[in-house]
Amino acid sequence: MKAAVVRSFGEPLVIEDRPDPEPGPGQVRVRLEASGLCHTDIHAAHGDWPVRPSPPFVPGHEGVGIVEALGGGVSHLSVGQRVAVPWLGWACGRCEHCLSGWETLCERQQNTGYSVNGGYAEKMLASADFAAPVPDGIDPRDAAPLTCAGVTTYKALKVAGVRPTQLVAISGIGGLGHLAVQYAKIAGATVAAIDVTDDKLELARELGADIVIDARVEDPADVLKRHGGAHAAIALAVNAQAFAAVYGGLRRGGKLVMVALPAGGTIQVPIFDTVLNGTGVIGSIVGTRKDLDEVFQLHAAGRTRVIYETRPLHTVNESIAEVLNGQVKARIVFEM
Repeated sequence: MKAAVVRSFGEPLVIEDRPDPEPGPGQVRVRLEASGLCHTDIHAAHGDWPVRPSPPFVPGHEGVGIVEALGGGVSHLSVGQRVAVPWLGWACGRCEHCLSGWETLCERQQNTGYSVNGGYAEKMLASADFAAPVPDGIDPRDAAPLTCAGVTTYKALKVAGVRPTQLVAISGIGGLGHLAVQYAKIAGATVAAIDVTDDKLELARELGADIVIDARVEDPADVLKRHGGAHAAIALAVNAQAFAAVYGGLRRGGKLVMVALPAGGTIQVPIFDTVLNGTGVIGSIVGTRKDLDEVFQLHAAGRTRVIYETRPLHTVNESIAEVLNGQVKARIVFEM
């Protein structure tokens, strides 16, 4: 099989021939059809975060494909079934977090394309318990972005506790943001979309955003305050300044939900204003298997639209450069 491999941090990925992996107990081998390019994959390849993966490794955590081999003890999946392999590649199932519905916080978790090899390959291994069945009728190229961009933003809106008629600010309308706009509309919210590129602002309008803010020429905080302030702000732009901008646009009791992970990013939270206004700042990391199942159900029901462009895997380095330069409208999906 062919795979795109990180050999050294910050260096171009290398397309290699590798032997087909053999599934061990509790694993399946998946023949990939599609795999999305997430900004997290770029952070992984560059070694941006304090906890680094160990090269050589295969990135990618939006892999969708067909089960072609079962490891010992796997009985709930079958050969020929389509599955998605998300960021949460495995969790222990026994700790307090797992038992209380927060498996994404498990301290023993394994992460696809980070601590275990991921989906930038023709074939990959996955824990059978965390390989999510993809409902019939969902195109694998749609399912790939939903496996991370979809479930991550869906969960962030859950964490924010968004309710009908509330004002929700979505900061960053790209691979994640275009789905966040749709989930917020499904929840009945009034949506303010914020970005700095014309095509993404236009995309937000197409997807039903009620307020569109061009942060190049407007202060997002000022605009949000003119509308009474945001009940929730979902920070998806990989830019620390963007976090601060939407935090300033919260209403009393509002909540900033941090999702994007800019390398070395920090924000200053004013203690006086935070206390007096009762505002909150919270992180949200991907979503559980149940969250992903709900995301697939919504898409199967025709409630969401995934915007992507397809590329062959050998264009991985050029594709990463385009994402970093802000040249991609929403998501890139590699077809195997």
